[in-house]
Amino acid sequence: MKINQLSIKLFLSLIIIMSIQGACTAQTKKKEKKPNILFCIADDATWKHMSAYGAKWVNTPSFDRVAKEGLLFINAYTPNAKCGPSRSIILTGRNSWQLEEAANHLAYFPTKFKTYPEALSEKGYNVGFTGKGWAPGTALNKDGTKRQLLVKPYNKIKRKAPTKGISKIDYVANFKTFMNQKKADEPFCFWYGGHEPHRKYEYGTGVSVGKKKLSQIDSVFSYWPQSDTVKNDMLDYAFELEYFDKQLGGILKILEEKGELENTIIVVTSDNGMPFPRVKGLSYEHSNHLPLAIMWKNGIENPGRIIEDYISFTDFAATFVDVAGYNAKDLGMESIQGKSLKPFFDSNKEDVITAEEDYVLLGQERHDVGRPNDVGYPVRGIVKDGYLFQINFKEDRWPAGNPETGYTNTDGSPTKTQILNLKRSGENETYWNLNFGKHPREELFQIEVDEDCINNLANDKNYQTIKEELKSILINELKKQKDPRMFGNGAVFDNYKPDRNENFYENYMSGKKVNSGWINDSDFEKKKN
Repeated sequence: MKINQLSIKLFLSLIIIMSIQGACTAQTKKKEKKPNILFCIADDATWKHMSAYGAKWVNTPSFDRVAKEGLLFINAYTPNAKCGPSRSIILTGRNSWQLEEAANHLAYFPTKFKTYPEALSEKGYNVGFTGKGWAPGTALNKDGTKRQLLVKPYNKIKRKAPTKGISKIDYVANFKTFMNQKKADEPFCFWYGGHEPHRKYEYGTGVSVGKKKLSQIDSVFSYWPQSDTVKNDMLDYAFELEYFDKQLGGILKILEEKGELENTIIVVTSDNGMPFPRVKGLSYEHSNHLPLAIMWKNGIENPGRIIEDYISFTDFAATFVDVAGYNAKDLGMESIQGKSLKPFFDSNKEDVITAEEDYVLLGQERHDVGRPNDVGYPVRGIVKDGYLFQINFKEDRWPAGNPETGYTNTDGSPTKTQILNLKRSGENETYWNLNFGKHPREELFQIEVDEDCINNLANDKNYQTIKEELKSILINELKKQKDPRMFGNGAVFDNYKPDRNENFYENYMSGKKVNSGWINDSDFEKKKN
């Protein structure tokens, strides 16, 4: 009897041990399941204009939710404030001066650079995108066939858009199709690329369709006229930004319905600042400083934190590769310059990086064509400790593009038109000088008190020590990263051919018809005899 009781006890103990081991194994498998990756990117939105940052005239509840249930970053910067180069940086984790032709807008994407979506698709991730992916530019395989840097598009389902300026692509329905087609146990990597709030807008729809009021605008950047025209333009932009956010909300709802929300790292940001003068296409605070919220319910400790560290767009690819359990070499990618953001996820603090590393580098080469010989406007800069320092290497060139070819690096808009007309009438040249005039070789701004970057401190004797310290860090780091411009070979970027509109300046000046659809006919200044 005693033997039987002992046998039963041993048997029960064995069952308990096996159950515990089984539970541990199940937990381990669950823990080992690779996270999904959802990257959501607006097209042309400045960081201050998500309501999580305090904007009163823009309402973005979906972005705000991601920030509240995840992390809100208040110092995220793209190194290059133009669609094509910024997206190249995101996809590769490398700064634009490390990307050969892809440093430029309207580029031929080099075959040597594998993107993180391409790499993860080779490792079992189901990869796709809806809306705007990497663009504008041309990407080809070595054999000359078309290359899709984001693997597979989902853009077939359309819907009626609320205005002519908003894309007819049904982002939510296309994402749902992607989710329905993928296998249940298959991790996914998806890119939601809203075409909004990119121009062109229907003037006045922020008020007429969005039901907004001019009185909601509590501030206008000091380099624009404080006019109703500008405020209407801003509200049209706000309406499209809210449309992007609404689609984000629909995508989050599908993740919840599919039971995938907890295991998905969700990143929401923009590629560059708003499509207005002195913002998109230049290298100032409102150009490069962008919104960023990240949610990952299974992977972020202590959500709801606000992260103050400087974040570069080179960090996204580094993060996605890291959380998927790989490194660039494993995936056959070129080395990644950025750092993984995972330490922020694992921490309970609002900053985890040493002060010596806490800065971001900025830079640009050729954006839109329109200068003689298709040359660009080379800039390198650094943001650190609340200061922005930058070098304009060709200060004799027009930063926003040549006047006679319509200032091509600034999209056509009511705001642009008003600034040009104020100068032409002789009423006010100050706004024109700030938005379209030439820049000095060196610029230094104290962002905390001058976020509009108006007061250049580069020649102020009280700021020489700060300027030289920033300049030294910038130059030394660029040399480490083998930036051609640091070694007397900056012209290589001008010599890369654009994938369209080649010789725009020469063709226009000789009377040939040019494709200038992104600017207005009235933007062109009269040709000088």
